[in-house]
Amino acid sequence: MKSHSDIRKIAFLGNYMPRLCGIATFTTDLCTSVAAQFPEARCFTVAVNDVAGGYDYPKEVGFEIEEQNVASYQRAADFLSISDVDVLCVQHEFGIYGGPAGGYLLALLRDLNLPVVTTLHTVLKDPGPDQKRVMQELIQLSTRLVVMAQKGKEFLRDIYKAPEAKIDMIPHGIHETSFVDPNFYKDLFGVEGRPVLLTFGLISPNKGIENVINALPKIAVEFPNVVYIILGATHPQLLREQGESYRLSLELLAKKNGVEKNVIFYNRFVGIDELKEFIGAADIYITPYLNESQIVSGSLAYCFGAGKAVVSTPYWYAQELLADNRGALVPFADPGAIAKEVTGLLRDETRRTTMRKSAYKMGLEMGWGNVARSYMQTFERARRERASVTRKLFAVKTLDKQLTELPEIKLDHLFRMTDSTGVFQHAILAVPNFSAGYCTDDNARALILTVLLEELGDDSPPLRNAATTYAAFLHHAFDPGKKRFRNLLGFNRSWMKEEFSEDCHGHALWALGVCVGRSKNPGFQTLAGQIFAQALPPVLEFSSPRAWALALIGAHEYLRRLSGDRGVNQIREALTGRLMDLYTRTATPEWPWFEDSLTYINAKLPQALILSGQWTGRPDVVAAGLKILRWLTDIQSAEGGTFRPVGSNGFYKRDGERAHFDQQPIEAQVTMSACLEAYRASADEFWFSQARRTFDWFLGWNDLGTRLYDPNTGGCQDGLHVDRVNQNQGAESTLAFLLALAEMQQAQNDLVSFKNLGLPRRV
Repeated sequence: MKSHSDIRKIAFLGNYMPRLCGIATFTTDLCTSVAAQFPEARCFTVAVNDVAGGYDYPKEVGFEIEEQNVASYQRAADFLSISDVDVLCVQHEFGIYGGPAGGYLLALLRDLNLPVVTTLHTVLKDPGPDQKRVMQELIQLSTRLVVMAQKGKEFLRDIYKAPEAKIDMIPHGIHETSFVDPNFYKDLFGVEGRPVLLTFGLISPNKGIENVINALPKIAVEFPNVVYIILGATHPQLLREQGESYRLSLELLAKKNGVEKNVIFYNRFVGIDELKEFIGAADIYITPYLNESQIVSGSLAYCFGAGKAVVSTPYWYAQELLADNRGALVPFADPGAIAKEVTGLLRDETRRTTMRKSAYKMGLEMGWGNVARSYMQTFERARRERASVTRKLFAVKTLDKQLTELPEIKLDHLFRMTDSTGVFQHAILAVPNFSAGYCTDDNARALILTVLLEELGDDSPPLRNAATTYAAFLHHAFDPGKKRFRNLLGFNRSWMKEEFSEDCHGHALWALGVCVGRSKNPGFQTLAGQIFAQALPPVLEFSSPRAWALALIGAHEYLRRLSGDRGVNQIREALTGRLMDLYTRTATPEWPWFEDSLTYINAKLPQALILSGQWTGRPDVVAAGLKILRWLTDIQSAEGGTFRPVGSNGFYKRDGERAHFDQQPIEAQVTMSACLEAYRASADEFWFSQARRTFDWFLGWNDLGTRLYDPNTGGCQDGLHVDRVNQNQGAESTLAFLLALAEMQQAQNDLVSFKNLGLPRRV
């Protein structure tokens, strides 16, 4: 029976078939079901692509997003804004959108002036900081939220403080099937007369299939002709990274257990009609997932609704769906318990049939027709609520309130400055200056940039090759005997005689920490971790506060992945204490600083305090860092509001005259980075406006009104003199701009809401 609604156009956002994943299946089923139930409404999808070129989509897909291209999300927002859409239905799962914790999705949602209904396929009990920020803003930007389990509703309310009145519970939809004897389908697969166990879905290690294979020998003792069907293609991401190694390990395990005659692999993704036949042939469906943190499972919903007897580990969704003897729960990673429960059900047909009937009866309410009607009720409610509230977020902004568009990241000059050894230190205009050779500082910054760009979705071969070169340079620069980094390497690949630089050592530690904490390359993680472990302890002997600060930032990055490293945590606490002691001894109300002069990369010091204070539970340290940084931004402001860094032509001594020139690009980059960290720590919009003000220094909002970034070459000029720009485009300056641009893109689109910023006017 068709239904009626006044809603005429619905957009669905998520993955879409033929992409192979559970979210794609769900979005496809939901879109087509709503369209079937409400033929007067036009339903279309905005699909997210994880591969270049996308997929051969059906006509229902009206727009495609490149997963790791934030500009693509912004274009999708523009498309939706002009498409006269009544409501947008978002499918949310952290892993399907680009950026840290899938934050690029927020760039799409922030400027939409239409109701948003978000279906949450994952609600984490213990989110990381980025995940929690993204989820909280997603809750704020959504008109209504849909969960598929009571546990999800509880987590939203208790952990993320979502208003309970904003949450609707709608079950996972299933395709309606008849309640039939499994023997009706078994001959289709050549397993007639045999007990059939089934697991289906995309194959990956978190599914715990090995535990069922380890249970089979005990099951086969009583039921020697039992067959375990494992249906599904290997997860595409796993296939790209590791090939079929996991599936091969399962096959070898079956042979080792002597049950190869009892296991059948169907290595493919099947359509719904064929899937119904596989499910129909199963006597028992098994979901042996390895941990409880799963709030929904489409495969379990399908089999449960088809009236299958189910044996499952007690993840959250299974606990709810299989309660009251509608299924059997076994402990995680316990083959013995699986064997006991399966043999018991195969032996007891009465219990198995009772379980099947209970599941099938409840599953009748989960048919896609009912689910589609429930979603339409939520869409209508969202539309009414959205119409009744004038949200300040969507007010038209005058020019002074708008964010200027960020330039495109262009790496031409960086690659021009890089050879097989590393990145050259200096340039004559835009031509590498071979005679100046290379330095470790610049190669460390270049390595950091490659990791940030990897996070932004750049996985191109030229960038990967450059990253390998920079990592190799740092490895070569480290002297394992002295536990120190050499800095200057001549064009002839000979190290120049020099004293070891503490600040160079700090820069290298920062880069190594970023590789350990953020890189997706296991080789980089291992290499960087090995050098970091040797290079960090010597910092305790250093006297440079900038080296301490850089090491602290590197330690923070390292601990993002390896938070349990006791030695690194102890050194972080020690260096934090030293910075605070130095500040306490030196600072006065008029000069709240660590030394008697301001020199270079000054903002790294308060940034280190903000970071370390946050992650060591020291609010006093965070407060000190914010206070120092505010003073620094105040004194680095020109009369017209532009950023004016302390000049390198004399710096700034206490009670002395401050140098206004030469202004260095690296000062803009480190100040912007520190302001973004202050914003993340405090949620004070002042800090984002300061970060953006500082970034705009590169684009011409400076004392000379002249752009330092060269969009033709992709490089950045070396600084501002009192009367001109230094036109050389050296590595430090170019990397300063590229790092600032990458960080600004991440901050603007990943982590937090930038609503109603009150940005300063630009010239």
